[in-house]
Amino acid sequence: MEHNNQTYMAHVRVSPDGQWIEHALGDHLREVAKLAGQFAEPFNSADWAALAGVWHDLGKYSDEFQRYIKTVSGYEKRYDPEAHIKDEEAPGRVDHSTAGALYAMRQLGTRGRILAYLIAGHHAGLADWSMADAGATALVHRLKPEQNHLLERIPEQVMPADILAQNLPSSRPRGGADRLHLWLRMLFSCLVDADFLDTEAFMDDQKATSRTGYQNLSELLPLFDAYMAKKSADAPNTPVNAIRADILRQCREKAVLPSGLFSLTVPTGGGKTLSGMAFALQHAVQFNEKTDDATKHKKRIIYVIPYTSIIEQTAGIFRDIFGDNVVEHHANLDPDQEDARARLATENWDAPIIVTTNVQFFESLFAARTSRCRKLHNIVNSVVVLDEAQLLPPEFLQPIADVMNQLASHYGVTFVLSTATQPALRSFQTFGNPKFRGLDHVQEIMDDPDALYQNLKRVEVSLPNDLQTPRDWESIAAELLQHPTVLCIVSRRDDARELYRLMVKADPNTIHLSALMCGQHRSRIIRYIKWRLKKHKLLRVISTQLVEAGVDVDFPVVYRTLAGLDSIAQAAGRCNREGKLTGLGKVVVFVPPKPAPMGILRQAAGISVSLLHGYQGEVLNRTLAGKFFEHLYQQAHSLDKHGIHDLLTLDAQDCQIQFRSVAEKFKLIDDTAYQTILVRYADSPALLKELASIGPKRDLMRKLQRYAVNVPKFIFAQLEKQGDVVQIWTGIYAQVGEGHVGKLHYDARLGLVIDGEIPAGDLVV
Repeated sequence: MEHNNQTYMAHVRVSPDGQWIEHALGDHLREVAKLAGQFAEPFNSADWAALAGVWHDLGKYSDEFQRYIKTVSGYEKRYDPEAHIKDEEAPGRVDHSTAGALYAMRQLGTRGRILAYLIAGHHAGLADWSMADAGATALVHRLKPEQNHLLERIPEQVMPADILAQNLPSSRPRGGADRLHLWLRMLFSCLVDADFLDTEAFMDDQKATSRTGYQNLSELLPLFDAYMAKKSADAPNTPVNAIRADILRQCREKAVLPSGLFSLTVPTGGGKTLSGMAFALQHAVQFNEKTDDATKHKKRIIYVIPYTSIIEQTAGIFRDIFGDNVVEHHANLDPDQEDARARLATENWDAPIIVTTNVQFFESLFAARTSRCRKLHNIVNSVVVLDEAQLLPPEFLQPIADVMNQLASHYGVTFVLSTATQPALRSFQTFGNPKFRGLDHVQEIMDDPDALYQNLKRVEVSLPNDLQTPRDWESIAAELLQHPTVLCIVSRRDDARELYRLMVKADPNTIHLSALMCGQHRSRIIRYIKWRLKKHKLLRVISTQLVEAGVDVDFPVVYRTLAGLDSIAQAAGRCNREGKLTGLGKVVVFVPPKPAPMGILRQAAGISVSLLHGYQGEVLNRTLAGKFFEHLYQQAHSLDKHGIHDLLTLDAQDCQIQFRSVAEKFKLIDDTAYQTILVRYADSPALLKELASIGPKRDLMRKLQRYAVNVPKFIFAQLEKQGDVVQIWTGIYAQVGEGHVGKLHYDARLGLVIDGEIPAGDLVV
């Protein structure tokens, strides 16, 4: 609109022919309201989201902001295409988000806090209501009477009447006060995605057009059926393949069940990945066919995987079936293998099939930043497959179970817990701890998992006579050398190196695998292992447990250091996986010279010792696995280590929630104890040189993530002090190269090596 000959702008850009084009503020507010309302319709909250959208940028009607945008955009002098996304706390920035939050409070009273969180945070992220260390960023501070000048500086007559005079929302929060935080995050997601998309449509219409073109799930189902038909026709007629076919049949048949919580309990090697996708895809399509309301249709499948080391394998399988309808979202993604549309889809998960990690999925559900929250509304009405569900971290199990229950009950999400060793996630009470609020209505997809395990038995697990007496590495090495093809899995990086050094003296072709090797290195080694297995060449591999979850390898003999029963079962899944041996595969459990590292790994190993002492039955028995998880969770110090639930719910009745504190505490991987180092391997030296020259551009950093290794902070401090690592850009550290002689180097077989032993208990995976 115009007032006193002034055009009020939300954004401004220059056309290819050099003409200035203004994005009218009123148009922007109305379009964001429309989009946000559409995004919130599937969870019956369109009125709240639309109101947040129409008021979110009221502060841009101030003369201060209009002068600011004309200055920084170069309206008369120069042009800055990203002015709208820079942090509002940056020098010279004009606060334009508080005004809308204050207006919402005036119109709705205490209920206005709902909108205040969204509007005040639509650039800076969701704030804490009030915390001692939050200071001026706390929402209660931004809503103080002394902040009213930010709204009062805008003459009411310059704001369009239809924008100010809105019907107040009548819909109720989804799930009640205790679940208010998730509802607010969902609304926040609708607002920030709508804001980004409308801004993008104005600033770069070609980018906006690139977001379209995906097929829907109904169109993808025939592609999947054709792939599976060909795979079945090409598969040899073996007992294992017959069982896999029956697992697939059961998944298809159970897909007609109503949306909710499901478990898919299938032994490793039983085809869980494709059978789980069959259930998810057919469940979504059949659900949509029976549901007249299009806003309730299931539009995407989200496949969640515990480790980035195996995500590429799974995404590759799906891409073979569905082509570019599959989008990967994880830290190690190589931009060279990703087209522009896929890059855009990672911002808001607007694609039919998403393959991501536990870290990305669950941390986003407890996040505060706009970039992490933006995709949340696209989780609504999805089918989420949690692969290797037993790897959910116990210290975060309560908030994870809470959010899963909320998503299933109030946001139309179907969950599938897919694993060979189902965790005991139903509710239970333990002495001294609060009751665990678990997943109490999980339906098993398989008709008879116990019979399935018996029919798919391909290995014999051998336990030591004495579960307390350790063996030395020399005797283990001598035993491994008796097998031409063998995999040995240990629980510590230093153990892997010690055993490797003994093995390589007798067999120079022995392969080492651990997380002290960067992602690019590990991927190359895993491909090489698979090639040697396929060619039936002599192969001895020493690995940490990173090989256990989802890495599709098939050894006739597997050795495993004493560990939790879940880890032993996963190790067994790397043995006789295809059932091609004339007899059973051999899995040997042994007690290593040193115990497992302190923490969950040692606790899990101890529970295994107590359960297996005097035990004469089948080690991979499902009942025994259930007892293992019951002990593991009941013995845990806390299933909500950082008090996430209390931070989110104690004062929720008054809409006082500590969003930012929760986001800082909910970290599935504790990055405070470790420092990332970019190593010199393969193409990384050239990329590091580029980083030093141009700085951390998005695509460059995603490439460099393939060359990252994490080391304990105290070891990093030592390396920095002696000049073996250097800060190549602010906060980014790299291994020193180009002729540097020091104690740190990157070995083509071992990965990152520090002269002298790294303290044993500090390097685990």
